[in-house]
Amino acid sequence: MDLDKAIKSRKSAKKFKNKKPDWKDIIECVDSMRYAPMAGGNFSLKFIIVDDKEKIHKIAKAAQQNFISEADYVLVVVSLGSRTTTSYGKRGEIYLRQQAGAAIQNFLLKIQEKGLATCWVGHFVENQIKRELKIPEDVSVEAVFPIGYTSPEIMKKEKKKISMDGVLYFNKYENKKMKRQREFSA
Repeated sequence: MDLDKAIKSRKSAKKFKNKKPDWKDIIECVDSMRYAPMAGGNFSLKFIIVDDKEKIHKIAKAAQQNFISEADYVLVVVSLGSRTTTSYGKRGEIYLRQQAGAAIQNFLLKIQEKGLATCWVGHFVENQIKRELKIPEDVSVEAVFPIGYTSPEIMKKEKKKISMDGVLYFNKYENKKMKRQREFSA
């Protein structure tokens, strides 16, 4: 699948088929996260693949999103940001979120390429997930991803497109016109 197609066709899935994905495909998707840019080259992310149904059910409860229980696998992305915040102070906290987002986008696109489906879940009670997965206190839970297969009908639903006119400015905020550069002859 080419990149442009993966970007434009990727959707969040909240219904999964009764078909278990190959865990090796999931590992390959997680591996794509290692290639995301990291501030100062400090890789701060860790990944927990959960296939224990009881733990998945508890993660779903912590997120207050029952559809997570339908997944055969759940990926929990965590960050240990001490090296980044030590190097960059308060700005390091911003860098941690940015690099987590970059890595997660790699993961989402690789999931799409593999024909798998997921939904980026950012709403959860962090302490419940930490307790269930024995995550240390100084490690932050960034996101939860239930992984499975979904029906083609769900994935074919039109994705709402945002108009470029509403999000693109030139040279300053809310300037929607690009000033044409004068050409100079030599």
